[in-house]
Formats: sequence, structure tokens, C-alpha cells
Amino acid sequence: MPKIKQIYTPEELDALEAHLAGTLRRVSPPNEILQRLSERIRMPAPEEIVWRLREWRSLFFVFSGVMSGMLVVITIARALFYFWGRRHTG
Repeated sequence: MPKIKQIYTPEELDALEAHLAGTLRRVSPPNEILQRLSERIRMPAPEEIVWRLREWRSLFFVFSGVMSGMLVVITIARALFYFWGRRHTG
């Protein structure tokens, strides 16, 4: 069954938007939720940002560990693909 694509004119869209704006009412969240959210989402202090950037050695070790792990996974996947492909093409 083909889908029918309806094209609305800008006037029709404006009328629909005005109708929905009159129908739907604005709901504000409770203050407790806003307070918890603002506590969870916080901008770190400038000193903390500088401290994190100065810890470049730990960032380097984390980055190199992730890259090494990816290399091992890729090597194992290639070896399995090589042996599995040889067995089935034979």
C-alpha cells in the first residue's frame, strides 16, 4: 500500500500550530526536580579543569591502553576470519 504524502501550505501549518498552542497548556516541572538536576549537572571549577589537563600522563596511559586493546581485538578478529574463511573455501 503506497504511502500518501500530504503537503501543507504555510497557512494551514500556522492554523494547526495556533490550534495546538491554544489546546496544550504549559506544564512546569516541580522545583525538587530542577534542584536535583542543577546539582547533577555542574560546571567544574577552573582549577579542576587545569588540574585535569595537567594530568596528561594518565590521559596518555588511558589512550594508549585503549588503542592497544583495539589492536589486539582487531588482530584476533583477522586471524579468526582468515582461518574460518580458509576452511569454508577449500
